[in-house]
Formats: sequence, C-alpha cells, structure tokens
Amino acid sequence: MAKMEVKTSLLDNMIGVGDMVLLEPLAEESFINNLQKRFDHGEIYTYIGSVVISVNPYRPLPIYSPEKVEEYRNRNFYELRPHIFALSDEAYRSLRDQDKDQCILITGESGAGKTEASKLVMSYVAAVCGKGAEVNQVKEQLLQSNPVLEAFGNAKTVRNDNSSRFGKYMDIEFDFKGDPLGGVISNYLLEKSRVVKQPRGERNFHIFYQILSGGSEEMLQQLKLERDFSRYNYLSLDSAKVNGVDDAANFRTVRNAMQIVGFMDHETQSVFEVVAAVLKLGNIEFKPESRVNGLDESKIKDKNELKEICELTGIDQSVLERAFSFRTVEAKQEKVSTTLNVAQAYYARDALAKNLYSRLFSWLVTRINESIKAQTKVRKKVMGVLDIYGFEIFEDNSFEQFIINYCNEKLQQIFIELTLKEEQEEYIREDIEWTHIEYFNNAIICDLIENNQNGILAMLDEECLRPGVVTDDTFLEKLNQVCATHQHFESRMSKCSRFLNDTSLPHSCFRIQHYAGKVMYQVEGFVDKNNDLLYRDLSQAMWKASHPLIKSLFPEGNPAKINLKRPLTAGSQFKSSVATLMRNLQTKNPNYIRCIKPNDKKAAHVFTEALVCHQVRYLGLLENVRVRRAGYAFRQPYEPCLERYKMLCKQTWPHWRGPARAGVEVLFNDLEIPEEEYSFGRSKIFIRNPRTLFKLEDLRKQRLEDLATLIQKIYRGWKRRTEFLLMKKSQVVIAAWFRRYAQQKRYQQAKSSAIVVQSYIRGWKARKLLRELKHQKRCREAVTTIAAYWHGAQVRREYRKFFRANAGRKIYEFILQKIMQKYFLEMKNKTPSLSPIDKNWPARPYLFLDSTHKELRRIFHLWRCKKYRDGFTDQKKAVYEEKLEASELFKDKKALYPASVGQPFQGAYLEISKNPKYKKLKDAMEEKVIIAEVVNKINRANGKCTARIFLLTKNHVLLADQKSGHIKSELPLEDVTKVSMSSQNDGFFAVHLKEGSGAAGKGDFLFRSDHLIEMATKLYRTTLSQTNQKLSIEISDEFLVQFRQDKVCVKFVRGNQKNGNVPTCKRKNNRLLEVAVP
Repeated sequence: MAKMEVKTSLLDNMIGVGDMVLLEPLAEESFINNLQKRFDHGEIYTYIGSVVISVNPYRPLPIYSPEKVEEYRNRNFYELRPHIFALSDEAYRSLRDQDKDQCILITGESGAGKTEASKLVMSYVAAVCGKGAEVNQVKEQLLQSNPVLEAFGNAKTVRNDNSSRFGKYMDIEFDFKGDPLGGVISNYLLEKSRVVKQPRGERNFHIFYQILSGGSEEMLQQLKLERDFSRYNYLSLDSAKVNGVDDAANFRTVRNAMQIVGFMDHETQSVFEVVAAVLKLGNIEFKPESRVNGLDESKIKDKNELKEICELTGIDQSVLERAFSFRTVEAKQEKVSTTLNVAQAYYARDALAKNLYSRLFSWLVTRINESIKAQTKVRKKVMGVLDIYGFEIFEDNSFEQFIINYCNEKLQQIFIELTLKEEQEEYIREDIEWTHIEYFNNAIICDLIENNQNGILAMLDEECLRPGVVTDDTFLEKLNQVCATHQHFESRMSKCSRFLNDTSLPHSCFRIQHYAGKVMYQVEGFVDKNNDLLYRDLSQAMWKASHPLIKSLFPEGNPAKINLKRPLTAGSQFKSSVATLMRNLQTKNPNYIRCIKPNDKKAAHVFTEALVCHQVRYLGLLENVRVRRAGYAFRQPYEPCLERYKMLCKQTWPHWRGPARAGVEVLFNDLEIPEEEYSFGRSKIFIRNPRTLFKLEDLRKQRLEDLATLIQKIYRGWKRRTEFLLMKKSQVVIAAWFRRYAQQKRYQQAKSSAIVVQSYIRGWKARKLLRELKHQKRCREAVTTIAAYWHGAQVRREYRKFFRANAGRKIYEFILQKIMQKYFLEMKNKTPSLSPIDKNWPARPYLFLDSTHKELRRIFHLWRCKKYRDGFTDQKKAVYEEKLEASELFKDKKALYPASVGQPFQGAYLEISKNPKYKKLKDAMEEKVIIAEVVNKINRANGKCTARIFLLTKNHVLLADQKSGHIKSELPLEDVTKVSMSSQNDGFFAVHLKEGSGAAGKGDFLFRSDHLIEMATKLYRTTLSQTNQKLSIEISDEFLVQFRQDKVCVKFVRGNQKNGNVPTCKRKNNRLLEVAVP
C-alpha cells in the first residue's frame, strides 16, 4: 500500500500571519507586531505575496539542513511555511521549466543578513540541481568563490562583523536541463579607503588579519611579516580580535577555497606577496627636509621597510624611493618634476596602497571568472544573485557612503518600477479595475545625484576637472548654488533660510533626504576620493617591478603607452557600472528578498521596534502589501493558463479549437469558481486569492493522477492482450509439437515392443542351440578326459621305476630357485641411496650367496656412480677431472693434499679485467688466463720473498709485478721440464726450466703459494694438453734447483717458527737453501 503524502500549507500551525497580504487589520503597528511575534518564535521569514522578508536572527537556526532542502524541493511557493528556500526553488524551477532568466535582489541595511541570504540561495540551487562529476565541480567552484571574495572584500564594521565592502553580482549559467555550467561575477566599488584608515571600532579587510593569524612561521618569514598586529599602522588595534571569529581557521578555509576554484600555487603566493606589500607600505614614514632653493621635500625615515617591500615586489629601491619623493607632470612635450612635501608623500603612499589593493581585488574577480566561466557555447539560462552593500548611515559619512546609498537608491527605484509601479500599470494595460495606491517614487532623489547637467556627481566631476584651486569647500559652494532649491537637499550654506539655525548641520556638510531617511555627508575628502589620483611616477615604478602580478596591475605605467588623457573619476565609473547593472536586472524576472536588521547590537532575541519600523518604512513594505491586497496574487497569459489547466474540463480537453480566452472562460465556468476570485484582462487571466490558485493546482494534480491511471489502464489492457495473443500463438505451436511428440512416442513404444518380442524369440532359439552345442562339447570333453586318464595310467605304469631316482635333484633345484627369487625381491626393497659415498649395504642372508652378494654390491656401486656422473655439466666435469688428476698426483704423497680436496679450484683469484692498474697487463695478454694468483717468489741470493702475479695461459707462464702490473718474466710451457715440492704441509714448489733455453738464463724459479695443489695440477694438465708430454712432478724433502751456474740443494726441515705457522726460507751457503716447516 502506497505511503500517504502528508499535505502542509502556509496556513497550517501558523505563528502570526505567514503572508502579510492576509494580515488583518493592515496597519504599521500590526505589521511590526506580526514580524516581532514570528521573530520571537524563530520564524524569521515572512511573505508579502512573492516577496520574502528576512529578519536577521543573529544566531544559527536548524532550518537549513539537507532535510529542509528536500522538503522545499519542487513544492508550490505557498505550500509550506515561508522560507528563503521556497523563493530559491520558485526561481530555479521558473528558470528550468519556463526558460525565464531570473535575478534575486537582496536588499537591506548593512548587517541585515544580505551576504548570508545570498549564500543560502546559492547553496540551495547547488543542492537541487543535477549531479555528476563535472556538475559537482562547477557547483563547488561557484560556492568556494564566496570565501575568497569575502576574505578580500569584507570587513568588520560597527554594525556587522562580516560586512561586504564591495558590491557583488553573480550570474549563474545553466544548461537546458538546469545543471550549472559556470558563472560570471561583477564587483562594484570596493571601499579601498578602508585599506589605509578605519573608523573607530572597525577593522581592515579580513585577509590582513587572517594571514598574520593563520600563516605558518615559514610563510610569514617569506612574506617578511610578523604575527603582532601592532607592528602595522594600517591595522586598527581596538577591534583586531572579533568574538566568535577564528582568523587562523578562516585563512585555511580561504587557501583551500583558492585551490578548489583553480588558483595555482605560484598565483596564491603572488597574491599573498601583494597583500604583504600593502601591509608594509603603511609602515613607511617620512621626515621633512629643506632644500637650498627653499622648497620643502620629504625623505623616508627608515629605509628597512622600503627595502623589504622592494624585495617582495622586485622593484629597484632607488626607483620607488624617488617615486615617493618627486612628482613628474607631463604636458604635451614638456616634463616638470617637483618635490613632494611630507603631506604629499603620505598621500602618495596611501594612494599607492589603495590602488594596489583595489587592483588586486579586481584581478582576483577576473581570475575567478576565468575558472568558473562556462566552457560550452550553447544557449544558457541565467540566474543572477545580487549581494551589494546596504543603506548606510554612520556618524561620519563620506564619499563611500554617498556612493553606496546612491546604489541603494537605484535598487529601490528598480524595485518600485518592477513591482509597485509595474503592478499598477499592468492592471491599467489589461483593463482591470482596482483602487489606485499612492507610493513614494524615489526617481527624484536618483535624479538629484546622477543628473548629467546638475546632478551631484556631475558637479563633483566638473569641480575635479576645473583648473585652478579646487577644494571640498568650493565643491560644497557649487552644490549650494545648483541644488539649493531641491526639496531633498539641505545645507547650512544654502540660501534657504530654514537651515540657518539648524545646529545639527555643520557648515562643512550637506544632507540628502534618501528614501531610507536623512543622511548627513562630510564634504571633506570628496574631491580627492573622486579623483582617485595615483601619481604617474608610482605607476611607472610599479610597472618596472619584476613581480609579474604587480606589473600586470599597472599597464598605464608602460612608458611606451603613455596616455595624457585624464582617467575617469571614481564617481563616473561607479555610475556607469550601476547603469549597466540596472539594464541587466531589467532583462530578468525579479525575485526579492528584503532583509531587516532587528537591532544595532548584533544580539539574538532582541527586537527594536523603532529600528524595524524605520526599515519597513523606507523599504516601502506596507505599500507593497496594499498593492497585493488591492490587486491580484497571480496572473498568467491565456495560452499557458489554458495549456496548464485544460485537462480539468471535458470541453477543453484534450484540444480546444477556439480562442484561448474563450477556453479559459469555459474552464473557469465549468469549475464553478466565484467571479470575484478572478478577472479577465486583455491578454491575461488574473486570480485574486492564492487559495484559488492552490485549488486549481490541487485539481490539476488530481486530474493528472486520473489521467495517469487512465494511461496505465489502457497500457495494461494492451499489454495483457499482447501477452494473450502471444500465449495463444505459443499454445498452438506447443500443441502441434506435443501431438507430434505423442505420435512419435507411440510409434517408439510399438517398435520397442516388437523388438522385445523378437529378442525373446531369438533368445529362446539361441539358448536351445546353445544347450545342444554344450551337450555335444561335454560329450567330446568326457571322451578326451577318459582317454587322457587311460593314457596316463599306461605311461605311469611304464615309467614308475624312474620317478624315485630324480626326485631329490628336482626338489633341490626348486627350493634353490625360490630362495634366489626371495633374495632378489628383498634386495629390491633394501637398496641403499644413489649417493656414491653411501657405504651402507644390506647383510647377506645366506652364506652360499657371499660371492653373488659382493658382485651385486660392486655392480650397484658402478651403476649409481655412472648415474651420478651423467648429471654433471661440462664445467663440473672439468672440475672433477682436475680433482681426479690432483688425487692421482698428490694423494698419500703430499701432506697438503687433504686440505685441498674440499676447496674448489677457482683459477682466477685476481680480477685483472676490472682492476684499472692491471690495464697494461690485460692489454699485453692475448691468451685466455687459466690461473691468476699472487705468489711469493723466493730470491735466489738470500731466500727472501717478493710478491709476484703468477699467470698461467695455454702456452706461457707469466710473472708480473703486483703493484705496477709490468711483466717481469715470460716462460714458454715447452721450456718447463719439472715441478719439485716437498711432502710437508707447506706451499713451496720449484719450476725447473730446460737447460739452454732463453727463459733459463737466471735459472729455475722457487715459489710459495696458498693454492699449491691447484697450481701444480693446472700446470700439469696444461703442459700435457699443449706438448703431449707429462710434466714430471717430484715430491721429496730434498731436491736440486739450478740458480744461474750453481746447483743448490733445497732442504725442508721441521723447526719452531718465530712468526707462527708460516714456513720460512733461508740461504745457508752457495749449495744449500733451507726451508723451515712447522
């Protein structure tokens, strides 16, 4: 059973009145009381028709969860309690379903919650639009652009801890499905004067405090900053710390957001370097100096700060220092350089800091736009979100507040034009009767400010361009002349006598009566701030920076592109930007969020009636309610209305052939809607009460469900008939196949039955024939058996006398055969392992098998030795052949032999090819080296030892110096006649040479080696393979050697050695050389 949907409505469980249109009685007092009642119960949103009033709660509320998002998703605007999500959903669905571009205008005072409202709108749209990797990336980039711009463009003011000090308008672009493709951000008038000076109780922009609080020690060292706020003149100390604000955590959020938006690491570092440079500019101080010509000039007190700024920006220190001290004025072909006094130098420093930060902020917006812009060129739907500074009235209001309030006047004007005025004019155009509502049109105030002939901005620009002495006082004097008679302009210096005794209006101020109330402006600084003048010397110095970002921020500093034309003033630029914004907003369907600040203390649960009443008045909310109550809550052209609701009437469904208006009249008459609830205009139908619209929507929803049921019924009938016809066709096919199968089965049964009968008959015949054949066979076998027995009896009778004589020999041979068979079977199971060194062998079981047992053991040993040898590789065979040769030569003859058995013959004990000092020795050899080892050559004269490299090749024996590798002697193998050695445990051996040969000039050689057995064996085998003659190996404790012309006896004796177990050699006389062996 389907789960029943729980219906909710704007009127269910209502606290106060959720829609002010339904408020009774309608008065200012009841309006304020209704807002307060709802505010006290946590209901901060209230409707005026489709306009949302938002009261800042100054505390977190549990009404923005994902569950709330789903609750308001795809729901009628008036279906649930008032919420900012309802307006966001209405705007998004209108954009997605009706293909109408939307804009959401968020207005209100500073601190009323406009920035948070814009975040909630964007987060809701991001939550309800499509999903997917690319869509999620776009949504994340759009959302993460907020923390970046807030860090660089927001600051704490006396009214708001996160006040937007710039205007932001974001166009979010969607595709035809309603998925976000990208966005474009426009910024308006950053309050750059805040960089150099902040009012008491306020802070500079957030990013300065975030870097100092959240930057690592390494990062601060790179930026040449210190964590102490008091070290920087541009940071106010009385409000450096804000309760509930963690600047370090916010800095980490900003860095993460920059990474998500698409900033590269080097771009982020460049941005922070520019911020650090701005912060350090405030620490540059000047001192006065007098020149010889009497002119005043300024010098920098401490050049250390200037040096660090130049290191950060890559500017030559002398260039920047000169730019702070001199000003160059160009006029046609002439250049005039003048010195700057201390006041002018400070002005130049602050102007550079403001311009540097302002241009950095504009670059940030451009860079974010590059990352979030739509990549496709398809037609896009647009939703604009305007988050701009609210109306401001401070104790000291200057040029910035004047510009901000001008922007709010324009927003109020467009609100008037698009709601109140347009509402009335539309009723008149549609010929609908209604009561005219008087409202205040602030176009006269906008004209006072922006008129091209005599507006305040035009007068300010004219004063800035006028030659001669121009001051703020001359500007005020001009205003008094031009605007003295204007009803919304007030000044002590005007000719109007009603202000002469007004002590609340100082002489250096003027007052404008805005739609939000009267605001007094201090005229001081208007001309300078409007000029926004940056000396050309500073622009050129910035352009010369090696820092790529700073250089790109000052393109006018390029000497090749000098433009002598005066740049636009700040007021003109902002006026043009506001005009562009207004034109953009007028092309879209507006949605309004009017934000109200409940108190000036930024405290929760505090509702100041006077403050709220003032905002309700200047926002024109009561007039908006009166228009809604006197007019109609809903209007729609006849064609879409008929298209949407035609299914509610049988005459208009499914197609209406006549005019759309006639179809709507038939529809409403059929539904029996009271005539006072609607009116017919020339092109639209007007519905007075939202409840009538709800009724239509509910009927349409029910009718859609009925139509869906009808479609389902027809579809199910078609589907079931199709299934039936398919089943019928299948049944015919199955029946045909079944009948075929049944007939085949009957035939197979009859056939198998016939075969069974035939088989039984054939079997009976076969068995009968078999019985006859068996009887005949038994008869023949019986005859054969009788004959055999008879012949056997005859033979036994004939040969019985021979049986007893041969019985013993037969039994003996039989027993012997069985014993031998048993012996061999047991030997099969008791055979030892195949290892040649295994000495095990089973004992003989019988004495008469002794010779057989030994022969079998010998054969088995030879066989397993052969099996073992068959597993040898060629290399291993060669090794064993050498070992066998060594055994034949030295076994039981040389005491050193047993120790050499377990040692492998390696041959090459020296890595001649890898050692660079033996390169000459390697190059001199052309044959393969069989053995290479260091031996001790015995000196023929005194018996002392000398290290030599002993090399054996196929044809020669080479002796080389161990250190240098030079060849000392080369002995052909055919000249070697004999090798002599002792039987003792020593390594001495003598190489005898053929008498008369060229190598025997100095006589025989006597050596000592640690590998005597291997060397003698390899020398023996090599000589045998090359000369086909066996080399004589003499083993004796005394033998003769030929030293030059003398024959010397080498005698081996045992003795105690002084140096351990090492044998020693000593020449006793000309005929005797004695070797002492331990």
